[in-house]
Amino acid sequence: MECTVRWHDGMSFIAETGSGHLIAMDGAPEAGGRNLAPRPMETVLAGTGGCTAFDIVLILKRSRQEVSDCEVKLTAERAETDPKVFSKIHMHFLVSGKNLKPESVERAIKLSSEKYCSASIMLGKTAEITHSWEIIAA
Repeated sequence: MECTVRWHDGMSFIAETGSGHLIAMDGAPEAGGRNLAPRPMETVLAGTGGCTAFDIVLILKRSRQEVSDCEVKLTAERAETDPKVFSKIHMHFLVSGKNLKPESVERAIKLSSEKYCSASIMLGKTAEITHSWEIIAA
């Protein structure tokens, strides 16, 4: 895996991923940014959400669950001093589908958080990560 990040303007940066996709990032105005794109740490949090949601949908599909939607809302706290690592992250999953089994959803979240989601497992080295979930009948 590879990525190139280039300084664009002010405190804006453009990342080009190894798969050829672009991600814009910008700093807060008080740090010289223009608030044109997410902050770099926001992209870390978003990537973690994407990683775990990907796992959960895949695990549920492989378990023959009729999942039709998966949303994860992440809230995070950061340390007050540098390096301002994530210290707490809460993930709330909204999983939609037909006749979803609660035990299957719970199992998928557990497998993602303990075995498959490399992003959340890595962040778990500095942050206390908690989970909650609900099923929405589709």
